[in-house]
Amino acid sequence: MIRLAGLETEYGCLSNDPGTTQEIIRRVRDWLFVGNRYGLIDQHQRDWDEPAGNGGFLFNGGRAYIDMGHLELCTAECLSLQDLIRHDRANDLLLNEGLAALNYTNRAGFVRNNIDHYSGATFGCHENYLVRRTAPLSERNVQSLLAFLTVRVLMCGAGKVGMSPGIEIRGGGDPAPEVFPFQISQRADYIQNELFEWVQFNRAIINTRDEPLADARKFRRLHLLHGDTSVLPTTLALKIGTTALVLDLLEADQLPPLALADSVSTFRDLSRRPDGPWQVTLAGGETMDALELLGQFQSAAQREFAGRDAETDGVLEDWAQTLAGLSQSPESLVGRVDWITKRWLFSQFLEAEGLSWSSPWLRSQDLEFHHVDPLRNLAWSLADTNSRWEPTDTQVQQAKTVPPADTRAAIRSRVMRQLASEGRGCFVDWEIVDTHGVNPLMLLNPFDCDPTAADQWLQEVRQAPWPGTESIRPVE
Repeated sequence: MIRLAGLETEYGCLSNDPGTTQEIIRRVRDWLFVGNRYGLIDQHQRDWDEPAGNGGFLFNGGRAYIDMGHLELCTAECLSLQDLIRHDRANDLLLNEGLAALNYTNRAGFVRNNIDHYSGATFGCHENYLVRRTAPLSERNVQSLLAFLTVRVLMCGAGKVGMSPGIEIRGGGDPAPEVFPFQISQRADYIQNELFEWVQFNRAIINTRDEPLADARKFRRLHLLHGDTSVLPTTLALKIGTTALVLDLLEADQLPPLALADSVSTFRDLSRRPDGPWQVTLAGGETMDALELLGQFQSAAQREFAGRDAETDGVLEDWAQTLAGLSQSPESLVGRVDWITKRWLFSQFLEAEGLSWSSPWLRSQDLEFHHVDPLRNLAWSLADTNSRWEPTDTQVQQAKTVPPADTRAAIRSRVMRQLASEGRGCFVDWEIVDTHGVNPLMLLNPFDCDPTAADQWLQEVRQAPWPGTESIRPVE
C-alpha cells in the first residue's frame, strides 16, 4: 500500500458463567501489561471514559484497552497488507495466551464477530486509513466512495445467521429468521447514516470526525464503522486492499462517476440477498448490477496502478477473481470469502443434522466460526492454503512483540522499551510520547521510521531532572 492502515477490533467474550465475563475481560487486559509483559499501561487519564489503567500501548505498535465493556485491540499503523494481516492475527494469539495463563481456557473464550445473537448488541471492527489533505473531496467523489464502501460487502461480508434482535425498532423490517435466514453482513442491520460525526447510537458508513492522529496540515484519517470483522486472510486482504486502492483513486481524482440513490438501504438490501440478484439503484434512478459497479472500480484501479508493486498486483488479481467467482460460481470462493464459506459450511451442517436455519444451535455455531482459539474456530480449517495472504506461524508469533519496521510504530515501540527499561514513566499516544520535564517526542509523520530523532530525545530525557512518579500497575 502507499498509505497506512490499521484495525480496531472489539472482541466478544464467551463465558460459562456470564456473571464473571467482565472480570475475565479485566484480568486478561491486566495480564497483557503486568511487569510490562507486552506493553505499558496508561499512567494518565486519556479521556473522560479512559481513566488511568484502562489500557495501554503494546510493544508491537498496537494498543489494548476496554471500551464499552469489550476488550478492544488495535493493530499498529501498517504500510503493507502482509503486516496488517499478521498483526491482526497476533492479537488473537495474545488473547489466547492470556486465557491460558490465567487458567480460563475451559471457562471462557473470545470471538472476533460483531453481534451476540441475543440482546441485539453489536460491536465493531473499525478501519482506519491515512488520507492526504490534498484529496479532492468533492460531492462527486464522496458519493463514489460511498458507493464502493456500500457494495464491497459482497466481497468482504462475514455472514450472519438470521436477523438481529430489535431490528424492527430501528426500521429494519421483519426480524423473523424465516424471512431472512442468512445475511451477508453482520453490521448492515445497525448502520443508520451515510455520514455522521459520532460513533455510538447513530452509526454511519463513514465517521466524519476530523481526528488525523498525525500532522493535521497534511493528513486526514478515514474512519469506517460499517465493516464486518474478517476471519479468513483473503477476506481481510480484499477488505483493506481494495479500499486502499480506491483511496488511491480518490487522491488521483480518478474515481468512477457512480453514486447510489441510498447507500444505507442498499447496504441492508444487499446483505439480505445472499442468492442475488444484486441490482442497486443509482442516484439517477437507473439500476445497475452491483458486481458491474465493483468491476468499474477494479478496472479503474487496474488501469492506474497495475505493475506498481507485487502487493498491488496481488490485490488487483484477487479482486478480479472474486468478482468472477461471485458472478459464476460462488462456491469456488469457499475458504477465501467469509460469508460464502460460512453459508456453505452451515448448509452442510443443516443437511446432515436435519435442522432449519432458525435452530438456536446454528446461532451457537455462528459464534464458533469466529472463535480466536484455533482448536474451536470453524473457518480456519477451510482457509485457502494457497492464499498469498496466509501468514506463517513464525510471522504471527513475531508480530506479538515486533512492530512494523517501516512506520512510526517502530519508533514508538523503541522509545517505550527504552523508557520501561530505565523505569521512567511516560504518556504514550499514537502521535506523541511525553515524560516529565522534557518536551514531548512528536510523531506527526506516520511514515517516519528513522530512530535518530527519537534517540536524541531519549538522551535529553536522561539528562533532565526526574521527579520519580510512580507507575500504575494492574492487579496481578
